[in-house]
Amino acid sequence: MKELLLYGLAALGGLVVLGYSVHMFIGGLVSPHTERTVILIVCLIGAACLAYMGWDVVKRRRERS
Repeated sequence: MKELLLYGLAALGGLVVLGYSVHMFIGGLVSPHTERTVILIVCLIGAACLAYMGWDVVKRRRERS
């Protein structure tokens, strides 16, 4: 389970890059409150996708054993 730490670090880094890309895309075009809300929503969707992918990997590994 050492890879779990690496996967978690990669997921956190991915979410930071995702949030920053949203900031770069809409920053200055909308109010700061709207920007934070959109970044939160996009990061939550990204986290849900990452959680689903992680769950799928665990499920497939259990089926193999």
